[in-house]
Amino acid sequence: MIRLDSQLIKNYLNLKNEISEISEKYSRNPNEIKLIAVSKTFPSSDIFECFEKGQRDFGENWAQELREKSSELNLEGLMWHFIGSIQTNKLKYIVPCSYMIHSVCRVQEIIEIDKRAFSLGKIQNILIEVNVSGEESKSGISLNEAHSFIEHALKYPNIKVCGLMTMAPNTSETECISSVFSSLRKLRDNLSLKYPDIKELSMGMSSDYSLAIENGSTMLRIGSKIFGSRIYT
Repeated sequence: MIRLDSQLIKNYLNLKNEISEISEKYSRNPNEIKLIAVSKTFPSSDIFECFEKGQRDFGENWAQELREKSSELNLEGLMWHFIGSIQTNKLKYIVPCSYMIHSVCRVQEIIEIDKRAFSLGKIQNILIEVNVSGEESKSGISLNEAHSFIEHALKYPNIKVCGLMTMAPNTSETECISSVFSSLRKLRDNLSLKYPDIKELSMGMSSDYSLAIENGSTMLRIGSKIFGSRIYT
């Protein structure tokens, strides 16, 4: 019996093709751009369907949902990325499951992540969230704080700072979004001169991933373009 791909898989494959085409347009290697399928609120069956087609990196925003799904989907090669706001009391759920934590921006988070990682005998990969746009509604350290914050984070032995993450400003003006992404790339480039492990740029979502690719993103956090519109309960 020939299996017909679901709409979810058609969305996924179309997106992969689009990422390759955009990468080629900007002389980027698509293999250097990691797609993180943001699966929050969607069932484990959807994640498994994408996994069968070769997707390996999935992003979750809520600690308990991450814990539940990681327990349900014990699949070799599946990488969980925690991309939501961090509550330090929920790190006990996040650190055991996460390959990468994208949204670190407070010293207390670093202390707790290091403690949890030590107890598990692991080195926890993290990204530092930077609020490039300066919007009060967004989390993250400022551009000016980045050097001192990262220097402090690197003192903790069970943490590896792999790069930076940001959210695009709440605007439809592409020049403004592009400027934010470009600023984060310049910060990464500057930091990597002193700290070679700082390579990743987690920026770009369903509405702005083309601009993110143009400006050097290495990790795209895309959900609705794959899974469809979310229904929150």
